[in-house]
Amino acid sequence: MPFISQIERQSDYNLVPSTTPIVIDNGASYFRIGWAGETEPRVIFRNIVQRPRHKATGETVTIVGDHDPALLKYFDCTRSGPRSAFDSNVVYQFEIMEYILDFAFDRMGANGSEIDHPVLITECVCNPVQSRSKMAELLFETYGVPSVAFGVDVAFSYKYNQRLGVCDKDGLAICPGFTTTHVIPFIDGEPVYNGSCRTNIGGYHITDYLKQLLSLKYPHHMARFTWEKAEDLKMEHCYIAPDYFSEAQLFQKGAKEAEDKTRCWQLPWIPPPAEEAPSEEEIARKAAIKEKQGQRLREMAEAKRSSRINELENELHDLGFLLQQLEQVEENDIPSFLSETGYVSKQEIEAALAKVTQSLRKAKGEPKGDQAEAEDKADLATSEKFPLINIPDDMLTPEQLKEKRRQLFLKTTSEGRQRAKQKRSESELERERKSQQDEEKRLENPELYLEQLRARYKDLSEKVEQRKRLKTNGNHTNGNNFSGGVGRGERLNAAQRERMRLLTTAAFDRGKGEDTFGARDEDWQLYKLMSKDNDHDDEGLDQDEAEVARISSRLQEIDPTFIPKPAELGTSQPVEVPRLRPLTKEDFQIILGVERFRCPEILFRPNWIGVDQSGLDEMAGVSIRRLPSVGQDVEERLTGSILMTGGSCLFPGISERLVAGIRMIRPCGSPIRVVRALDPVLDAWRGAAAYATASQFQTQTFSKADYYEKGEDWLRQYQLRYTL
Repeated sequence: MPFISQIERQSDYNLVPSTTPIVIDNGASYFRIGWAGETEPRVIFRNIVQRPRHKATGETVTIVGDHDPALLKYFDCTRSGPRSAFDSNVVYQFEIMEYILDFAFDRMGANGSEIDHPVLITECVCNPVQSRSKMAELLFETYGVPSVAFGVDVAFSYKYNQRLGVCDKDGLAICPGFTTTHVIPFIDGEPVYNGSCRTNIGGYHITDYLKQLLSLKYPHHMARFTWEKAEDLKMEHCYIAPDYFSEAQLFQKGAKEAEDKTRCWQLPWIPPPAEEAPSEEEIARKAAIKEKQGQRLREMAEAKRSSRINELENELHDLGFLLQQLEQVEENDIPSFLSETGYVSKQEIEAALAKVTQSLRKAKGEPKGDQAEAEDKADLATSEKFPLINIPDDMLTPEQLKEKRRQLFLKTTSEGRQRAKQKRSESELERERKSQQDEEKRLENPELYLEQLRARYKDLSEKVEQRKRLKTNGNHTNGNNFSGGVGRGERLNAAQRERMRLLTTAAFDRGKGEDTFGARDEDWQLYKLMSKDNDHDDEGLDQDEAEVARISSRLQEIDPTFIPKPAELGTSQPVEVPRLRPLTKEDFQIILGVERFRCPEILFRPNWIGVDQSGLDEMAGVSIRRLPSVGQDVEERLTGSILMTGGSCLFPGISERLVAGIRMIRPCGSPIRVVRALDPVLDAWRGAAAYATASQFQTQTFSKADYYEKGEDWLRQYQLRYTL
């Protein structure tokens, strides 16, 4: 299948005489083709081509114009996007142009590749001769067209409206098109191309600008803003403001008029189902399921606990039996006996026995006091007998030396554990004593106690802040008790500066020669001084911070009016996680406010999107100034008949805005009249179709023989006359 489209194929191609020309309006946005003398084109489609592959067969197909979105499930359109044959408004991709002409002639009903009708095709103003010659070559050699004529679409639209009395012979034609905007002056019904001008701004840029603004405003709905939808929103809601800044101030102030001009586009939205309160039966059913699951988990835990108790009891029995056997073994045979069991000494077996006993009591759920007592007994058992510690090494065998080192390690560990336990108990008793004293002071005189606590909190807070400031910036201030900007050396404390002095002494007191630092014993004393950390400021800082935190928590308990500092508040209270609210209907609404008139404003202010060119009103003045020397009366006739044509002149308010802009650059009292074409979109094709019916139309065409005989240079001088 060569083409995929929903456009019906014409069936009367063979009934039309071969002398009837085919009229083509080859626009950058839409392609229109039909017969001369008719009022409507036969075939209209977007001037784009897409060549995706079929997902099943891998065959490449050609899609010309708009395609049905349902085709996306059959074709892979991700690797082949829409392509146009135009660069701005000039045809330069003739491979794509050939696909478009094939499709257009096929929809017209042509059978085969030969087209035996004259062709009138439109082009842009001052079309490059290379593009024109390539188009003539394509029509003559590929389709066998007998004769071809090229005309400007703006001129055909102007002549068509002039024939209907909309505009005069002398006037200006302003055509804001799809990618460009042209202004052409007409004198005596003929275009004067020397006075024409162009700006690279059109409807494409307005649609793209609107798409970008909405995507930035609603990033969560970016996928909704397709090119087609942005085009529909532009044509349906955009307008030209008489005064942009006054219109923007209305929306900035939120006036009632601005609310009336605001439009809302509601995206598809399905409200979430309302959560109904569960019934009593549902609550009972869930409770029964939960109880059943809990019972199952309890049974599994009980079975696991029973299995664990059995394992520990068996292990305890084995260790007790092993100790009984060890007591019956002679002292000389003990090492060999222990090597077979995997233990090194009797103490290790007793430690393992105590550990298993403790685990068994824990598994059986005995009280905590008994467990602590068992731990104490285990510690005493491990530290009770260390017979090898006091024996000299030369009297021990290698195995006994290994056991001695192990006993030393066990003894050191046990003693360290006892010291840590004692220290913890002492600190706990001290904390309880201080708490009891604080409570007694508070009960004696609550007001005085609260005042003293607040003063203590204030002094410690200032002290901690001062230490932090001095640690960061040194001991220098700028006179206002604020730290000044100092260097790295001034930020060092006393201990760090002392280490720096020792390093400098070690580096420079040796003099020149070989570096012998470390060869003498006093060098190592110096090394110890350099590596020793005498900085006790951080330790004091940590103690003060802990005291501040304790006083702060105490003040929060007894004083409801106390508000801690933000730093302490952030450390003591968890950060609340923001809750996500459910989506509502308003979250799926696209509000069009200033975008309605901001996007079309680039027709008058192209610099807003980075195009440093003139707007529509300035282009009219530039076109008049470019004309050869004409009188004042001719200029007044030109501004007295300004015709607007092209798809981008359909915005409401563009005529009034253009009149106000041209009045600013014309002398006072000059007549200014701006009119819109009867149909700005189709008048170019209708004017060309009416022009092709004239009896002298054949004199304005050139045949295939003329093309082969005169070549490309003749096309350079070719120019159509619009008044026949």
